[in-house]
Amino acid sequence: MKKIQLEILGLSSSQSQTGSFALVLGEKDGNRRLPIIIGMFEAQSIAIQIEKISPNRPLTHDLFKSFAQHLHVAIHEILISDLKEGVFYSKIVCSDGDRQFELDARPSDAIAIGLRFGVPIYTVESVLSEAGIILSDLEDEEEETDELETSTPSSSTYQAESKSNLRDVSVDELNKLLDDALEKEDYERAAKIRDELNKRN
Repeated sequence: MKKIQLEILGLSSSQSQTGSFALVLGEKDGNRRLPIIIGMFEAQSIAIQIEKISPNRPLTHDLFKSFAQHLHVAIHEILISDLKEGVFYSKIVCSDGDRQFELDARPSDAIAIGLRFGVPIYTVESVLSEAGIILSDLEDEEEETDELETSTPSSSTYQAESKSNLRDVSVDELNKLLDDALEKEDYERAAKIRDELNKRN
């Protein structure tokens, strides 16, 4: 099983789900992005660790680190291992000196813990090919921008955006909306459009 290393590119509040955040992971040696919607607590825990902020009292993920260290358990890596019906699955790869073992975890918890141990984050090709978003090169983005600027309110792109339900949008329109979302770096919307496209394939 070939593993693909990821890095954290951004964390932003969700525009459509109150209390949720979009965590954007990027392929370390590629141009694919993997957006994952996470909860407020996990987002806060990840942000605190990224910014190297020390909370007054330990958070749950800090407690996990302390517990693991006292039991002499080492964390080696985080693996986002599967995607089933839109739900991501991940594993925390650990060892106690004698044996290596894996703990099932939500990606948000696994990443928050992984950051505290300074270990790499990986995924597999099957997850990235299904849920990843490919960023087009700058030239394509500029061409798309020019097309949007010259389009009229009656264009198919405008009409598609005015529809609240993506199920009512044609595949061609969805592809245009996906390009637009990527250009604006709206990864949360891009992920929803991608999921709708995947349902139709």
